[in-house]
Amino acid sequence: MARVLLGVGFVMALMLSSPGHAAEPVDTARSIIGQQIEAFLNDDATAAYSFASPQIKGLFPSQDLFFEMVKRGYGPVYRPGNFAFGRSKIDGSTVVQEVLISGPDGKDWTALYSLTLQPDGTYKINGVQMLQQALGPEI
Repeated sequence: MARVLLGVGFVMALMLSSPGHAAEPVDTARSIIGQQIEAFLNDDATAAYSFASPQIKGLFPSQDLFFEMVKRGYGPVYRPGNFAFGRSKIDGSTVVQEVLISGPDGKDWTALYSLTLQPDGTYKINGVQMLQQALGPEI
């Protein structure tokens, strides 16, 4: 019986590690977003820019322009206090991921990330929409 369980465990490990069993799109999107936020926190413009889609790179053709745009227009993403992943949606080759962020000013934000599947099979960030959260009722 122990041999059978060991054999089943070995086969399952092979299945999970094989290239045909790639990560789910939502897991991939969350990983990419987390890595880009980490790059912002480390002031690593090269790494942060590497997660941008070709469309975004067309609008901001250098990593310096991209990084400055994020600093000026996306402060909560550039310097989040805390962040957590919320709801997600897959629409064809696009993943929309909600990220709940506590900004550097203490205000709460929702960032809606849009990631698109590229011809090489990777996902790239194609846009972020920032929504400031309304204050809840007093407690």
